[in-house]
Amino acid sequence: MAGSQLEKRANNAVDPHEEPSAAWGWHGRFPRGREIGGWITAIAMFAMAFVGNHIAETERLWLLGIGAGLVIYLIWARVRQRTAWRR
Repeated sequence: MAGSQLEKRANNAVDPHEEPSAAWGWHGRFPRGREIGGWITAIAMFAMAFVGNHIAETERLWLLGIGAGLVIYLIWARVRQRTAWRR
């Protein structure tokens, strides 16, 4: 009985390469959106650092540090993408 259930499941399995949405690009990544979201987040970090109501400088330093790290990562990812062997 267990063998026949496994055979039914194997026969009904969906091949991910045969899905129609794969031809439309729904199974890929979203690199452009990730980059846009990263820049919006970095700008928001810098805006919060200078417009917020900070009592101590520690909060501002964390916001600036994380924002700068994000900007460095985004620039590094763009350079790496442009110098990749394949696209």
